[in-house]
Amino acid sequence: MDNANQEILDHITDLVGMERELRERSTGKLGLDETERARLAAVEIQLDQCWDLLRRREAKAEFGGDPDDVRTRSAAQVENYEN
Repeated sequence: MDNANQEILDHITDLVGMERELRERSTGKLGLDETERARLAAVEIQLDQCWDLLRRREAKAEFGGDPDDVRTRSAAQVENYEN
């Protein structure tokens, strides 16, 4: 695995930790406030973007392309993707 992919995976790990923490707090007595709900939504979108980027980088490399040519797609693009 190249360094860029490892950095993406490390970022995913960090985001998953944040998501887990926010989800745990969301089930507590007080739940999440508006700011925390927005943060959770943002983390979920960032996770989707990271997984999408990693998948596309790996596909590019598998078929002989340069994975460094792959860029993060916008949240709208990733979130509204249809098969």
